[in-house]
Amino acid sequence: MGQKQQPSADPRPDTKKKRRVAFSQIDTGIPAKDCIKIYLVSTKEEVGSTDSLCIDPVDLNSFFEDEDGKIYGYQGLKITVWFSIVSFHAYAGIVFESTSDGGKGITDLKSALQNIFAETLVDNKDDFLQTFSKDANFIGSLVADGEVLHPKASSNWQFNEAKFHFQAANSDLEVIRLPMDKMAGRNLYSRLVPLALLLIDGSSPIDVTDPRWELYVLSQKNNGQTHPRLRGFAALYRFYHYPDSSRLRLSQILILPPYQSKGFGRFLLEVLNNVAISENVYDFTIEEPISKLQQLRTCIDVKRLQGFSPIEEAFSSAVAQFKLGKLSKKISIPPLLPSPEAIEAVRKSLKITKEQFSHCWEILIYLGIEHDKHMEDFILAVSSRMRDDLIGETTDAEGKQVVDVPTDYDQEMSFVMFRSTNNATGVEMDESRANQEEQLKKLVDDRVKEIKLIAQKVSSDQIRSISKPS
Repeated sequence: MGQKQQPSADPRPDTKKKRRVAFSQIDTGIPAKDCIKIYLVSTKEEVGSTDSLCIDPVDLNSFFEDEDGKIYGYQGLKITVWFSIVSFHAYAGIVFESTSDGGKGITDLKSALQNIFAETLVDNKDDFLQTFSKDANFIGSLVADGEVLHPKASSNWQFNEAKFHFQAANSDLEVIRLPMDKMAGRNLYSRLVPLALLLIDGSSPIDVTDPRWELYVLSQKNNGQTHPRLRGFAALYRFYHYPDSSRLRLSQILILPPYQSKGFGRFLLEVLNNVAISENVYDFTIEEPISKLQQLRTCIDVKRLQGFSPIEEAFSSAVAQFKLGKLSKKISIPPLLPSPEAIEAVRKSLKITKEQFSHCWEILIYLGIEHDKHMEDFILAVSSRMRDDLIGETTDAEGKQVVDVPTDYDQEMSFVMFRSTNNATGVEMDESRANQEEQLKKLVDDRVKEIKLIAQKVSSDQIRSISKPS
């Protein structure tokens, strides 16, 4: 058996040497969005200037291999990407203090950046700067053989006048269609992919080998420019519709950040609507539009529907319902939607789907009623419609109650349904039903706010078009 070591007779125990243990620092990684900045530039003088337009990508972390979207192995890392909106090439300046493997390796930055910028990424800065002169007419050379499209006149004078005021101020604004069965469309879209990935939420590259894809390019020459510049683009897919028609679906649309909120998106959507009408497609839809795009689309469609004769009678009838008295005193709320024939006429003539038409219809009604007199009834009508859409018809279920009755046969499928008198059943409303009503109220409040917002935008556009001097 060992013996405990006796303490030393050293009279100065505080001078003993202590053993030191070193621990390596764990690398927690850097989120990509925290160390990468991306600038859009249109001249070589803007490269290197922090006054250039810095964009805010919808998501950067997803482009890095690690599941949490982090970059590992770098200390003091800063990545600055310059993206040319003339040649659509990119250059990345990478600066860091040091690298070390802290347990998760060292991220291959070049491969990660190529996941975003692919063939547009230029390794040498001097080569990148030369693209501003070398590829100055990149857009012009590709769209030269494309089909130029123009907005067509609308039956609504107010909308038409405002639209042509925008077009007059931008007389050299063009939309060019490039089908994907031609090399020009493929080459251009390959340069636009990084912008789609960075700025369009949830986007992924389209299949350029599928000829049913079409690219629509919004270009402009202004301020004495020799060559056209790209302002935005849209990618549409043409589906077959039985027996001899097609459906157009807008999959991607982007106005470059420097030109957003200036009317370019509205102009491009108007042209696409005219394509759907002139080519007599079955309908024109948008794939999962974000709220801002949906609002713009709805504003345009509401204006197109104003004065559209096939729905005028249904519109007058719906507005008249609010002049007959309190809807809350009626046994059932009269439906405000027009007849199926009117809905079909809208689809055939304006290529607006039934769902989108329903979305616009309540805004049209709101614009037609007297708000100080009929707002309470209008909210009640919206609530009734949403209740039927989300919960189901309530008329036939009036006075009926369903109570779960567990049995030995099947505890999940056994129940008893009975009709009550004056709703006096003695059965309390369950918590899920109360939550359902609360959620419905919130949805109705949100919907009414949306209706008011879009109606205000539509009205303000009309006022501007009327008051503007000729």
